[in-house]
Amino acid sequence: MLNPASSDPALHVLQTVFGYASFRGQQADIVNQVARGGDALVLMPTGGGKSLCYQIPALLRDGVGVVVSPLIALMQDQVDALAELGVRAAFLNSTQTFDEAMRTERAVRNGDLDLIYVAPERLMTPRCLDLLAASKIALFAIDEAHCVSQWGHDFRPEYIKLSVLHERFPEVPRIALTATADPQTRDEIVHRLQLDDALQFVSSFDRPNIRYQIVEKTNARKQVLDFIRDEHPGEAGVVYCLSRKKVEETADFLNQNGVEALAYHAGMELAVRSANQARFLREDGIVMVATIAFGMGIDKPDVRFVAHLDLPKSIEGYYQETGRAGRDGEPADAWMAYGLQDVVQQRRMIDESEADIQFKRLQTAKLDAMLGLCETLGCRRVRLLDYFGQPSDPCGNCDTCLNPPVSFDGTVPMQKLLSAIYRTEQRFGATHVIDVLRGVDSDKIKQWRHDGLSVFGIGADVGEAEWRAIIRQAIALGLISIDHDAYSALKLTELARPVLRGEQKVQLRHYQKPQKSRRQTGRSAAAFDQAGLSGPEQTIFERLRAWRVETARKHNVPAYVIFHDATMREIARTKPGSLEELGSVQGVGQHKLETYGEEIVALIAELG
Repeated sequence: MLNPASSDPALHVLQTVFGYASFRGQQADIVNQVARGGDALVLMPTGGGKSLCYQIPALLRDGVGVVVSPLIALMQDQVDALAELGVRAAFLNSTQTFDEAMRTERAVRNGDLDLIYVAPERLMTPRCLDLLAASKIALFAIDEAHCVSQWGHDFRPEYIKLSVLHERFPEVPRIALTATADPQTRDEIVHRLQLDDALQFVSSFDRPNIRYQIVEKTNARKQVLDFIRDEHPGEAGVVYCLSRKKVEETADFLNQNGVEALAYHAGMELAVRSANQARFLREDGIVMVATIAFGMGIDKPDVRFVAHLDLPKSIEGYYQETGRAGRDGEPADAWMAYGLQDVVQQRRMIDESEADIQFKRLQTAKLDAMLGLCETLGCRRVRLLDYFGQPSDPCGNCDTCLNPPVSFDGTVPMQKLLSAIYRTEQRFGATHVIDVLRGVDSDKIKQWRHDGLSVFGIGADVGEAEWRAIIRQAIALGLISIDHDAYSALKLTELARPVLRGEQKVQLRHYQKPQKSRRQTGRSAAAFDQAGLSGPEQTIFERLRAWRVETARKHNVPAYVIFHDATMREIARTKPGSLEELGSVQGVGQHKLETYGEEIVALIAELG
């Protein structure tokens, strides 16, 4: 435990251990609440500094801070990062030998650690609970607390059992943290973890450094390849796919086209999956192609983009996944390719699941909200934040702000679509209905004698891709549904009646043919790295990056654990000539100053 002689002990720890001059947002209030022994529920966006909210109180209070973390694969890197700061940290999980676990347990019992990371499954074992009962505990930090929600996208059954912490250790403060929780999930966290008396700290959900872009899906792999080549060459990113097969095929495709990519999904051998994750965390410029099994708790700060090749199931999932980009606060992209088949596929997955009707209705509502985000005519960020109950103004930094979609009175084409669905007896899918509208002379049309319908050919002036866009919007507006018991047949809803009768007008987004991805401002993350740096300063920055790579290799830790890019850019700009000057740079704490200070000052002097 640290006992800094300061009028503000928490600020002293922040400055001397972590190297930051001041707290951000609500951090100070959260730290003080927990350090005084109070409970807290913290909703803070990814990259907002949640970990400091429990790490600093753990250093200020007597005993060891126990961090419940859902992914054991990340614990080593988290512990390594703390060790670089001079913080005594360890973990308990199944990767350890018996002797290693015994040594760690002894350190906990003897009070030789500031922080111990434990998976919820391990924590709930009688052995671990007995260990904690025999030790001095500073606090319990429950990370990724949304995992407690049975209605959520990352539900972990073992999280529900964590209420035992309040029952067995009523005097120990608890802090639950998450980046994603709508009001319903927030209430469930409070109820499940018995945090009724906890102060709630809800930060803004906005990530202003992330640019949101959703494009019409044509050839998704080619589109994401163009996006990476044009806007993020040589940079780290994550590409999410719905299926394991698509993950592997996409990773192979990117590698064949010169993008260094790795695959990650739950069906892979654990050793391969872990090795790929370690490479992604520890090396620069790797693209991880993954299912949603990848990503929870990822601390890599320099992920410059997150791309989706399939429609996420909910806005919560989308927000959580895109939030893994730009944790360092620098420009990043959230890019998605989206089409009608995505809607059909997600609807089918809900309908064919074995969940009860209440859960299916909830999942359908979440998917409808996701469709609304994709089809919105307004600012995507406004729509996204509104979902979490946060009002906002247009951001000027998403695709719909930079290239406002053209809207038009789509009542007539919508009436044509609804009429075609009705005249074909609501028994056919999108492809057949579009063929009827466009007057396609096919065997199937003739077989069903649909070439004799009054709606045959009434939409011949509209292309197939445009009709698919109209169908997507009709689904998003709730005018039609998809019946998977009838081969994905399109069905009219009650909301379609006033439109068909001409009693209600419909505003639609004008279809735009997909174009090759180009950043409007030409301001890629790579260009941002150089922004504000002169030629000599950029030379220093590149030398610092090379030094960091070699140092990280020697220490067997990810490069960002040594220093973040933002810290090294500030070093390049200020060119500190002494340890005292270097110590004033954001992100250079006392332990890192003692460990690396002389090397960095010498490197700066060498470059003159």
